[in-house]
Amino acid sequence: MGAERVVFVHGSGSFGAAAWPRQHGLSLDFDCLYIRRHGFSATEEPVATGHDRDQEIVADALGGGGHVVAHSQGAVAAMMLAVDRPELVRSLTLVEPACFSLTADLPATAAHIALMAPLLAERHAMSDDDFLRAFVRRVFDADPRTPVTGDARRDAARLRLQSPPWEAPLAIVPGVPTLVLTGGWEPLYEEVAEYLAGTGATHRVAPGGHRPHDTPEGDALIRAFLRAGRHEAAA
Repeated sequence: MGAERVVFVHGSGSFGAAAWPRQHGLSLDFDCLYIRRHGFSATEEPVATGHDRDQEIVADALGGGGHVVAHSQGAVAAMMLAVDRPELVRSLTLVEPACFSLTADLPATAAHIALMAPLLAERHAMSDDDFLRAFVRRVFDADPRTPVTGDARRDAARLRLQSPPWEAPLAIVPGVPTLVLTGGWEPLYEEVAEYLAGTGATHRVAPGGHRPHDTPEGDALIRAFLRAGRHEAAA
């Protein structure tokens, strides 16, 4: 029997294998695929993302089934697939999941939506640079660097075209083993994690801000969870 498949689903920044630098070594134990979500390319102009299209990409990558590890907005499509086709998803690891449609009525998520929804409603009338500046100021209370390289300009354009995560059709959570990993820095993501923990998920916190999987602690938690899931599947 061959190695079990693990599909890695990136968030809004880097994509493919570049989004998971600490997890490359898992290829020694698993059949790892680092996908690109819809609209992400190193050469082509960005297009609007779509949760449904991302879900299809994850399903195609899983083939006959396997484990899914997803970050931020990538967690939306991963969870949608686990709800719709649980037979494909043996375990689900959600890193700082932006599954805000589940917690839209809770305080931190409601405040985030109230802050960001007006900006996203105006985004099609804004330049990529103006949207990037407004987005970073609202989310991080900082000023971004002006994009000057081709990659940076594509990143800015892609950010403006992201689908609002709170509009995703998520109303229930999957009945598959789930690890939620957060960085402990932002109440918004802790609120989502606590909600999922209340439905049976395991919630763990590791340092690292929005990318706890880049730290030794976060990486170790992901590896332990995947290996435990592999052993359970083989039992």
